[in-house]
Amino acid sequence: MLINPKSVILENSYTKDYEKLYKDSIENPETFWGNIARELLWFKPWNKVLDWQYPYARWFVGGQTNIVYNALDRWLKTDVADKTALIWVSQDGTDEKYTYKQLNEEVCKFANGLKSLGVRKGDKITIYLPRIPEQLIAMLACLKIGAVHSVVYSGFSAEALKNRIEDAQAKVVVCSNAYPYGKKTVESLKNVQQALKDNKTFENVIVVERIKQTLDVGSLKIDKEVGDLKLENQPSSFQPQNPASNFQRQTSKYIWWHELVNKQDTICSTEIMEATDTAFILYTSGTTGKPKGIIHAHGGYQVGIYYTLKTVFDIQPDDIFWSTADAGWITGHSYILYAPLINGITTFVYEGTPDYPDIEIWWKLIEKYKITKFYTAPTAIRALMKFGEEPVKKHNLYSLKILGSVGEPINPEAWLWYFRNVGREQIPIMDTWWQTETGMFMITPVPSVGLKPGSAFKPFFGIEADVVDDKGNKVPLNKQGYLIIKKPWPAMFLDVYNNPERYKETYFEKISNVYFTGDSAKIDEDGYYWIMGRNDDVIKVSGHRLGSAELESAFVSNPKVAEAAVIGKPHEVKGESIKAFVILKHGVVPSEELKKELVLQVRMQIGPIATPDEIEFVEKLPKTRSGKIMRRVLKAQELGQPVGDVSTLED
Repeated sequence: MLINPKSVILENSYTKDYEKLYKDSIENPETFWGNIARELLWFKPWNKVLDWQYPYARWFVGGQTNIVYNALDRWLKTDVADKTALIWVSQDGTDEKYTYKQLNEEVCKFANGLKSLGVRKGDKITIYLPRIPEQLIAMLACLKIGAVHSVVYSGFSAEALKNRIEDAQAKVVVCSNAYPYGKKTVESLKNVQQALKDNKTFENVIVVERIKQTLDVGSLKIDKEVGDLKLENQPSSFQPQNPASNFQRQTSKYIWWHELVNKQDTICSTEIMEATDTAFILYTSGTTGKPKGIIHAHGGYQVGIYYTLKTVFDIQPDDIFWSTADAGWITGHSYILYAPLINGITTFVYEGTPDYPDIEIWWKLIEKYKITKFYTAPTAIRALMKFGEEPVKKHNLYSLKILGSVGEPINPEAWLWYFRNVGREQIPIMDTWWQTETGMFMITPVPSVGLKPGSAFKPFFGIEADVVDDKGNKVPLNKQGYLIIKKPWPAMFLDVYNNPERYKETYFEKISNVYFTGDSAKIDEDGYYWIMGRNDDVIKVSGHRLGSAELESAFVSNPKVAEAAVIGKPHEVKGESIKAFVILKHGVVPSEELKKELVLQVRMQIGPIATPDEIEFVEKLPKTRSGKIMRRVLKAQELGQPVGDVSTLED
């Protein structure tokens, strides 16, 4: 079914003739991206648009810039300085608004605060904050002074946070004392303290006072007067290894955000960065237990995200753009923070969840704040579908001009519900496929093209994609194969942090001379791409990627467990649910109580998003003779599908 939305796209829109522009961009990619890059500011122009030495691409070589130079500095002497850059709405409905000038001042103050603590160009900063303005301010401040941020999703557990802090060798950690999440209070500072218990390299923890009170978070109490952590009301469940020496060493390292920034100047120079310098590291789960630190640079990344947002969402000066993601994920980096600001528009952030304080909250916010472009995940759409059409129809959503989808393939039923009820059968849906590694939209419609519910349309300008078999040969139309990208693109990642071998093996050696996405897809007779999901062992729950090996490690860390295998199963709301097959150690009796214990353990080690939906105790697992667990066999058996070739199985 081909749908042509009735919305009117501006006559001067550059998306009118997709085929011609795409052809030009593929025939002359360096000229194409070079022209886009000239729309941004550079301290020094580049000598070479692309240096491609497989498998490494370096864009705008010799050029000097800074993402913050284009996100904030470029607007300060224009009318945009007084435009609203950020609207933030808390769970209780209060809001804060920052003009570009005001946001720049807050960024400068925190940047100066970091410099006062000895943070310098290239230092790593872990940001473990919820969706609050300080999260975005901290990110911008890091890049402004040339520091490298590593944002960790605030829903991750202490153990997951610890792994990411240690891998990045972070010098500073930024967190909140606690924060509201629906009806609960998340004790994030307690997680940080636990994550840093044995860490000898961090120098400071900067604490945002999100909850305005002296807050007892289990083992910690923050005294607002002195800004130190103190041991008070120690619960019996918390046993630090060496309480006295541990806290004596750490107390002076904890600093209140407000006390740090209140004494700082509102002017801070922006560090001149090479286009190929690291801007940030973002960890993503993979098929081995250790998360991968994906590295993105200043120059190519800003060009890619700037142009993709501008084009795919037909950005206009008065736009208010709402991406419902979190800056703990790549969507938040690219399309909550950096791309909207580089385009000079207003970005909107809501602290709460789609159903808090009620199931109409998103529609109320769109109506109240006149959101023009709305970008969300299929998981959220499916969850809200359960409540029917009435909660949506009660609200005036006529400010909306373009809708978007991100995080996982959107099923046709959810696409049509979104189109009919939120889009009034007039607004196009930009169903975008991309990854942490790609940095920017890769396969996506533009507003002027015909849409097929459930299809991500075709490759974006300058992107050469295809669907192939395991030998790299193109598969027939409508046949599922491996999605690959043939040539470099500006926002592509630089490397895997401290692990170049993993970069090569995971992405560039599975099929030679191309980027291996790890996703399956098919192309139909009209050239439209249909993303089918992961073809590796990554499970995507509500748009969040979780490595099977990381989940299995959490199970096996329980002394009663001998072995575990985890698969993802199709789920109508979450995309995939988690099922674990667990082999217990000899003499351990299976029980419902043990299942609850294991669920709690996984939640504690990885976070609530990793909560297993099912646990099945088994006697053995399908393995190859070399000992590799064949998860595909488990999945096929679970779903009643053919198990395929089992000749390599031990049993």
